[in-house]
Amino acid sequence: MIASQLENPVKKILSKYTTVSNFFTSLENNAIECFACGHRCIINEGRDGICKVRFNRHGKLYVPWGYVSAIQLDPIEKKPFYHILPGERALSFGMLGCDLHCNYCQNWVTSQTLRDKNSIAQVQKISAQEINDFAIATLAKIVTSTYNEPLITSEWAIEIFKLAKQNNLLTSYVSNGNTTHEILELLRPYVDLFKVDLKGFNDKYYRKLGCPLNNILNSIQCLHKMKFWIEIVTLLVPQFNDSETEIREIARFIQSISADIPWHITAFHPNYKMKTTVKTPVSLLQRAVEIGYEEGLHFVYAGNLPGMLKKYENTYCYNCGELLVERLGFTIKKNNLLDNCCPKCSIRIPGIWKRD
Repeated sequence: MIASQLENPVKKILSKYTTVSNFFTSLENNAIECFACGHRCIINEGRDGICKVRFNRHGKLYVPWGYVSAIQLDPIEKKPFYHILPGERALSFGMLGCDLHCNYCQNWVTSQTLRDKNSIAQVQKISAQEINDFAIATLAKIVTSTYNEPLITSEWAIEIFKLAKQNNLLTSYVSNGNTTHEILELLRPYVDLFKVDLKGFNDKYYRKLGCPLNNILNSIQCLHKMKFWIEIVTLLVPQFNDSETEIREIARFIQSISADIPWHITAFHPNYKMKTTVKTPVSLLQRAVEIGYEEGLHFVYAGNLPGMLKKYENTYCYNCGELLVERLGFTIKKNNLLDNCCPKCSIRIPGIWKRD
């Protein structure tokens, strides 16, 4: 292990919670290529990938295993999934690390632990069975990998999700979407739902966050073709991705794949390294949602301002306009769906609205 890694106490702790993965290609001189995320890191002997939690020792790929940094019950609406079992709870677990480095990250304590000395995230040893037992005991209907980037800890998520599937639970990723076709093929039997961040539509700005825009666009297209359930989130950050042109470009892109993909446009609140940036104005969030509808999307939602844009927290029938699901923040006030259909015009509404 190289000296710089020994100097990081979190890195030293995490080195104990690993397993050897088969998800790589061997190269010359004990180097390996990792396919967990869109960086496709070439990792030389003794080095880490960009995520800093997948590393090469003696030509083998070691990956995170057997711990969580956070685990709790969340409303499924918090992920956010608005078309999945309204009002149910998701058992959410997270590990450490990320392949991006967003200055406004809301989960920076877990995602940026190995990059930021101010993070003091904890590590808790746990088994996949214990996580599933917790889900069953708390009557959760969904198990979710979240809080950090789940793509870089996929081997551990699969171990958990295999058991979740045996218990008839839905499984989901809350991801930045910097995927590869190889990792999606690996995940497809085990992951039902994908929340993807589409952080903007400007490649220059996207690269400042850590990857090319096309990585995310290609991932969304691939996820849809592979029939994952997708909901897309754009955090609207003033002076970063808030121009009407960029908002419209995002809406058009989503519509070109499917008008039925829910798009959540959420308000920015000053956080992490952007504490002096102003929060997203209500008027801007409202206009962004309206643009989504103007571009032909069927389901566009405003988030992070509960009660301030009531109409845009709800789900309406795209065919007749009937109120289907009324929300206040993460709380479900009414669910008027009838057998997954609009009670007025009987058209089927995309999503998973009930579970046998």
